[in-house]
Amino acid sequence: MDRIMDRSTVILERLFQLHPKEIDLSLDRLKPLMAKLGAPETKLGPVLHIAGTNGKGSTTAFLRAMLEAAGLSVHVYTSPHLVRFHERIRLGKPGGGRFVDEAELVDTLLEIEKVNDGAPITHFEITTAAAFKLFADHPADVTLLEVGLGGRYDATNIIDHPDVAVITPISVDHEKFFGSALDGIAHEKSGIIKRGRPVVVAPQPGIVLDVIERDAARLRAPTFIGNRDWVAHAERGRLVYQDEDGLLDLPPPRLPGRHQFVNAGAAIAALRKSSLDVPTAAIEAGLQNVEWPARMQRLTSGKLVDQAPAESEIWLDGGHNPGAGVVIAEAIADLEERVSRPLYLIAGMLVTKDPVGFFRPFAGLARHVYTVPIEGSAAGRDPLELAAAAEAAGITAEATSGVEAALAAIKKLLPPGIAPRILICGSLYLGGTVLAANGTLPK
Repeated sequence: MDRIMDRSTVILERLFQLHPKEIDLSLDRLKPLMAKLGAPETKLGPVLHIAGTNGKGSTTAFLRAMLEAAGLSVHVYTSPHLVRFHERIRLGKPGGGRFVDEAELVDTLLEIEKVNDGAPITHFEITTAAAFKLFADHPADVTLLEVGLGGRYDATNIIDHPDVAVITPISVDHEKFFGSALDGIAHEKSGIIKRGRPVVVAPQPGIVLDVIERDAARLRAPTFIGNRDWVAHAERGRLVYQDEDGLLDLPPPRLPGRHQFVNAGAAIAALRKSSLDVPTAAIEAGLQNVEWPARMQRLTSGKLVDQAPAESEIWLDGGHNPGAGVVIAEAIADLEERVSRPLYLIAGMLVTKDPVGFFRPFAGLARHVYTVPIEGSAAGRDPLELAAAAEAAGITAEATSGVEAALAAIKKLLPPGIAPRILICGSLYLGGTVLAANGTLPK
């Protein structure tokens, strides 16, 4: 949800009323609109299309950092935004991209509104059309498209000839739309595979891999599977990547957590199977310079940091499903192994998520959970209900009125001189609220 009111926000709210459902997965509405706009999706040059349950955003961030380090201009489309809608559309330019500015976005939305002429259209279809139009109007060397939901009927899947498709780790999420069976979820994600185009796949459970390989074989799309055709792992503090073209001994990813070695590996594999020329030096620079807010992001200064106990270590991660819970807990456990601190969670979550599954990996690791509402979201889970879910997962918990109240409770609980590790987690919407309140805005 937008936290800064712009004219573009008003236009988007008006356009959102054209369809009774916020999400209605189909390409049937978008195709005629894109045709009326002059088919901008066909004018983007090489496109890397990224789907998956966890790691899509991080993999996209690695790709952007590496490509920009190679001197290429890179368009990026991601969702959701954290603080301001404009974060979803990054326009590539030499020396690094920028978020779309307000005037450009307003002009594009007004054009789309005129061309659409009152036809039913969903939130994500509007924003995707806007991104494609802006990308076509501002040529760049390469475009990175992150799938919004699923893959097969996602609005980004109007792209019919990607340079490479990338499928990051798949687990259960969005059960309302895709159910809880991994093979069905995998089939939706593999919908981004296109005939004859290469597919890079992160390591997956066997049932997921079976579906992806079957769908790829039907389309004669060559597959490059993690832990089979390429491998990325930590070795002596370095990232070692290896595929049929050789071995790379690289610096570790700047983004914390063991899972980021896999995400970085998927990005490297995608580049090596693409038509793009990205030298090893650019891959190294990308690993060291990558940024991705609200994904194991350490907050070191700001309004909220000042309200925590002195010398606290504060981390922010918007992961919100059981798979994310596993990798975030692993990252925190690694921190604990290096420097032991009492861990407290501050968590908010949407009603569509599985809170028990998310919290369970933290049992035995976190001392206590403080649950909070998600400001501005009608879909936020009640903190009392969320606290009960944490208790069901084996962690003591209590509901609070917000992040500031939770920080105050931690400060009151601990004696002077005890510096805790605090993880704010459970929702990207909560992550955006925290960044805005702390004054740490995405760039």
